[in-house]
Amino acid sequence: MSLETLRNWIHAQAGSNSASEWIIALAGAALAVVLALIAHQIAFRLLRRFARASDSEADDMVLRRIARPTRYALIALALVLAAREIDALEDIWQRLAGFVMPALIGWIAITLFHALMGTMIMRADISVEDNLQARRKRTRLTIFSRIGTFLIIFIVISLMLLSIPGVRDIGITLMASAGLAGLAVGAAAQPALKSLIGGFQLALTEPISIGDAVIIGGEWGWIEEIRMTYVVVKVWDERRLVVPTSKFLDEIFQNWTKKTSQLLGTVMFYVDPLTKLDAIREKFMEIVESNPRWDKRVRHMQITELTRDAIEIRFLMTAKDSPTLFDLRCDVREALIQWIAAEMPEAIVRQRILTPEPVRVESGGADIGSPGGQATG
Repeated sequence: MSLETLRNWIHAQAGSNSASEWIIALAGAALAVVLALIAHQIAFRLLRRFARASDSEADDMVLRRIARPTRYALIALALVLAAREIDALEDIWQRLAGFVMPALIGWIAITLFHALMGTMIMRADISVEDNLQARRKRTRLTIFSRIGTFLIIFIVISLMLLSIPGVRDIGITLMASAGLAGLAVGAAAQPALKSLIGGFQLALTEPISIGDAVIIGGEWGWIEEIRMTYVVVKVWDERRLVVPTSKFLDEIFQNWTKKTSQLLGTVMFYVDPLTKLDAIREKFMEIVESNPRWDKRVRHMQITELTRDAIEIRFLMTAKDSPTLFDLRCDVREALIQWIAAEMPEAIVRQRILTPEPVRVESGGADIGSPGGQATG
């Protein structure tokens, strides 16, 4: 049955031209949607079969992300083809195309862009011990991904607004006063623009990367997330600090893993001035060497201070990253305290008070104003 025969039959059944045209439009749209869904199902079944045959997870992730937007894109394409043959459907589509098509194209562009960024992020494995380059790469990709998403959304919204004649006319009118408008918007949005520019600077200069151990505002934690306007710092006690990006550019902060994740840590210890130090040095070397958290780079004992009441000892040790170093320092501190208490209790710091010998008072009177005074009288 041809499309013209179907149209004549619907005209005969509906009894009026307007009603029959609407029925034809709805039937054509429904048929186009069904055919698009069938085509999408067949195509993605074949693509998933090829993806399962490969060892990479990137193609599986790409297919999962583009499944929904491509389904609606095929439906829109089918409606476009059907609208060429059905006048009533074409009238409806012409009114919606200015909104639907930019939205679908933008959706597909964002999905493909995120899929591409996701595959590149997957290749930057930060689970290895020396993960500095991977963390820097993941940081750049994360920031550029958000920048690209913002630009795509901005372009899509602009195209959708341009399809409205009134908005287009207003935009042309405002072009004459663009200088004043730009100054007003710039003054009002100065903090937001500063943070946005700060996000670009973070991506280019890389003062911090995802996973860096930092100290900012007196808090110690890890860079968990970097966005265009703020950075999320995960503190050691599971709290999150939300810090503006400009703070990392304008103020001083400590980055413990800027060049490498390996760190040198200290344990401070205080012992009595009369303590024999060789035994403590040997025990420290033994404790560190037997601990699996030590990365076998540095282990050293230094006498950093001598006071009237104690000797200050600094123990140096290294580990692959900041969490491991923290645990290593705790292990060494605990083991040394237990060993000294059990084997060298005399090394524990004491406060000595020396009192003079008691004065014996002889009969006949004695001068007790000072020890060893002479009798008077």
